[in-house]
Amino acid sequence: MHKDYLAAMRRHLPKIVTLLATLSVSGWLHAGGNESSLTAVDNRLWREECGSCHLAYHPAFLPERSWRKMMSNLEHHFGENAGLDAAATKEIADFLAANAADRGGARRGRKVDASIPSGQTPLRISETPWFVGKHDEVAADVWKRKSIGSAANCAACHPRADRNSYSEQEIAIPR
Repeated sequence: MHKDYLAAMRRHLPKIVTLLATLSVSGWLHAGGNESSLTAVDNRLWREECGSCHLAYHPAFLPERSWRKMMSNLEHHFGENAGLDAAATKEIADFLAANAADRGGARRGRKVDASIPSGQTPLRISETPWFVGKHDEVAADVWKRKSIGSAANCAACHPRADRNSYSEQEIAIPR
């Protein structure tokens, strides 16, 4: 019986190792180790105000100086008047700043921040060197497709962008 047990163990060892490795990776991903996901952050006002016109972009996509500059000029927000009262502006600006690329501690945020020269204050995520490098294989005409509109429409190709997931395995570029 002892020999049968050892034989069975040898036969199933590859499956056991695969299962353990899968569970380990799953735990790592759940703990926030997934490069394609960002730590969930939330602020009701940010989600409602910013998300009413476009995806409420994760704060880790820009450094604090960018968010502060953007929030200081909402009356001229990319051609729109997105002005808010002073209290709402402060609450959202403070939330974005606390979770920004250079402050929030997100792994992706650190990569975004490292890509931006210290003297630059980008206002468009799509113009950061990190974003450009990640999307360099996307042809210019793809961004212009009616189904996409622009590089600012993350959700067009990343169906779980609203849940902070940008996995390359989930990318679906619309026609």
